[in-house]
Amino acid sequence: MSMSIPTPHIEVKDKGVIADTVLMPGDPLRAKFIAEKFLENVEQFNSVRGMLGYTGTYKGRKISVMGSGMGMPSIGIYSYELYAFYDVKRIIRIGSCGAYTEDLDVYDVLLVDEAWSESSYAKTQSGYEQDTTFATPKLNDKLANIAKVLDIPIKRGKIHSSDVFYREDFNVYKHIRDQYGCMAVEMESFALFANASILGKEASCILTVSDSLVKGDVTTSEERQNSFVKMMEIALEMAE
Repeated sequence: MSMSIPTPHIEVKDKGVIADTVLMPGDPLRAKFIAEKFLENVEQFNSVRGMLGYTGTYKGRKISVMGSGMGMPSIGIYSYELYAFYDVKRIIRIGSCGAYTEDLDVYDVLLVDEAWSESSYAKTQSGYEQDTTFATPKLNDKLANIAKVLDIPIKRGKIHSSDVFYREDFNVYKHIRDQYGCMAVEMESFALFANASILGKEASCILTVSDSLVKGDVTTSEERQNSFVKMMEIALEMAE
């Protein structure tokens, strides 16, 4: 697809403003929090539709952070534009998830290796017929090593990327967990991984457990916005 910058959704005119590595929380206010708490020399590069984006330095190294919005159509747009039109090399989604298994507790950090979905996103976008998309193995291994150095415990595995938040049959998660081996649920990674694959880019996803469908534990929206710092610290080390 041919398109010039700025794009319809990202207003910055100089592609060099955005770093090679972009962290993407779903919530743009989480992007703002990361920029204010962790980055120096911060420049805001986007505010279109309230989808805030920032570039700064972390330990002297350049990195960007931008919200993706909720759901695959939203992250599908922003990640595609960042990859295809702003020459971003890698995107690391940092988000929240709901646990499907008793092995995950609230605040646990999960590094996603693959995302299973019922979504038609990848088929519609590029004709991809499979129900699973994959993170970039080399990037995931780097993130796992960073977590080890930082002494932050992580778990790795497969997640469910769902198009639906309010599913009428709540208990269907048990079938998805048992049939497809999904440890948790979120709503974006399947599309992010699909875009990275077709564009020859890198993608990873680090999630913090915000609630448990099994145990009934939950966190507040403020806690999700401001307190999931361990996954942020891991991802920020990818600054270059």
